[in-house]
Amino acid sequence: MLKLKNALFVILIVMLFSSCGMNTALTANLNNNVTNVTLSQKNYKVVGLVTGKAQATYVLGIGGLSHKALVAMAKADMLKQANLMGSARAVVNVTTEENLVQILFPIYFRKEVYVQAHVIEFVGGGQ
Repeated sequence: MLKLKNALFVILIVMLFSSCGMNTALTANLNNNVTNVTLSQKNYKVVGLVTGKAQATYVLGIGGLSHKALVAMAKADMLKQANLMGSARAVVNVTTEENLVQILFPIYFRKEVYVQAHVIEFVGGGQ
């Protein structure tokens, strides 16, 4: 009986302290940009891929930022890295992903939001 209690105790401790994660992709169009870029001609080239990240830590569900604020911070980080100022560049194919890292869920967990997009640059007779 003592061995069974010890085994159950060890299993409970392992389950409590094991780290789990959950990843979701936000497939809805969360892009609030009002600029229309028509890519019907070959007047652009893909310059690169940029990624922005924001994270928040929660203790007992308290702390961190709201979901909208995390997405906004990740987008701002991505746009800063895109280097769009003073050039004929734009970001396209914006993708937003959320990762929930469950360290001691629901006591202690962390949300991470990643925003990723391609940077294109207009060449020749581009806009």
